[in-house]
Amino acid sequence: MREDINVRQIPGDRKRRWFSSDDLDLIVWLDDDGGFAGFELCYDKRQREHSLVWRPPGGFAHMAVDDGEGQPGRFKATPVLVPNGRLDLERIHAAFSGECAALPAEVATYVLQALESHPDFAARRSPPMEAGNAAS
Repeated sequence: MREDINVRQIPGDRKRRWFSSDDLDLIVWLDDDGGFAGFELCYDKRQREHSLVWRPPGGFAHMAVDDGEGQPGRFKATPVLVPNGRLDLERIHAAFSGECAALPAEVATYVLQALESHPDFAARRSPPMEAGNAAS
């Protein structure tokens, strides 16, 4: 992934950094002190694009991107986010892990830790507790 250094900043919004590859876009929002304030990870850009947003303390939002192409005989509409329930965190984590080596370490670590904090991801990674082995 490479950083776009000419990212348009929107007055009144948080400062953002933008990184991209052929299949992923990562927008990282920064707080006033330069710390991380959330991110949007867009994936499957060449197929059926999706967006995973992480904004503490609210958590995750997962959406599909309607690219505005589905109206025959009309001009392309503006892409919009639409609800999408299926979230394969392990696949998203693997895709990001495979492309994040060129990112600044603090950005890659922030995104990976946020993905790993999702309850569905953590539940799959944790071995089930056996009866009698639970901590007292």
